[in-house]
Amino acid sequence: MSTSISYEQAVRAIRAPLQSDAGRTELVRYATLAANSHNSQPWRFAIAEHHIVIAPDPARRCPVVDPDDHHLYISLGCAVENLAHAAAAIGLKAVPTSVADALHVMLEPMPPESTPLFEAIPRRQSTRAVYDGRSVANEVLRLLERAGTGQGVSVLIITDRARIANITDCVVQANSVQMRDKAHLGELKGWLRFNDTEAVATMDGLFARAFGKPTVPTWLGRLMLPLAFTETGENTKYRAHIESSAGMAVFVAEQNDKAHLIEVGRACQRFALQATALGLKHAHLNQPVEVPMLRRQFASYLAIGAHLPDLVVRFGTGPELPSSLRRPVEEVVHSLRGSASPSATNGT
Repeated sequence: MSTSISYEQAVRAIRAPLQSDAGRTELVRYATLAANSHNSQPWRFAIAEHHIVIAPDPARRCPVVDPDDHHLYISLGCAVENLAHAAAAIGLKAVPTSVADALHVMLEPMPPESTPLFEAIPRRQSTRAVYDGRSVANEVLRLLERAGTGQGVSVLIITDRARIANITDCVVQANSVQMRDKAHLGELKGWLRFNDTEAVATMDGLFARAFGKPTVPTWLGRLMLPLAFTETGENTKYRAHIESSAGMAVFVAEQNDKAHLIEVGRACQRFALQATALGLKHAHLNQPVEVPMLRRQFASYLAIGAHLPDLVVRFGTGPELPSSLRRPVEEVVHSLRGSASPSATNGT
């Protein structure tokens, strides 16, 4: 991506309204607006006339925080959910089928259906900021729960302040473990983007302004990071973030396999789109899931039996922050083994 354009111009381009006459690449663009770990965008697409393939991009794994590709396959599920809503809006039913490590999403004709969740796709963001502390109505909670429930996936909606305080302790405990892990910090720092120029040059990663931080030159950001990014500071921040939220959502799959992780991603993305459509913000707090020795402890507190928690999300009413970027479609569409060549079918 040329750095001659501004961050705001890049956001407008990648999050522009869906152009129904622009071919299958538009469905891919909307799919990439899905939530994903560290904004690493760990996916590859191949396009054919009647199907789109979504597969992992091994070069964009996060092996320290996600050694078993738990978040990677959830990210693929998030992308599938976006693609399904975008396809329906232009009159195509998306039917995903797992083939080896990839998802083949068949596209079948149907009457066009534009929903509030589809319209929320370009507006959805993970808002890492203090919210206003307001509660939400029971009917809103029911809509969020319905959206966050999937095949073999349930969502626990927690609004009780005492339980939320206990979840906060779990998040802080797990965050402390991660903050003391040099490998974890090294991987995270590799995805930080300290200023507009760096963010536009890569079109990925965690951009300072997108989570409420000021921009600085890259050399200064890396120099000052150990002073500004501390265990105490981060734990204080997370406590404030959670305490200001209306509630927490914990996603739990019936089984720990790729198919269920993809369904977790779809359910979480629906939840996020529903929250966005309702004027709510959300943000991920997955530390208790990412630290293996604490994940089972967290499951015991949640009283979910032999199951394990897969994602933790807070929600509430909060500010609008700059949206994160995504790589251009031409950088994520590839020819995948066993799939039609994208170069021969783009734009159909």
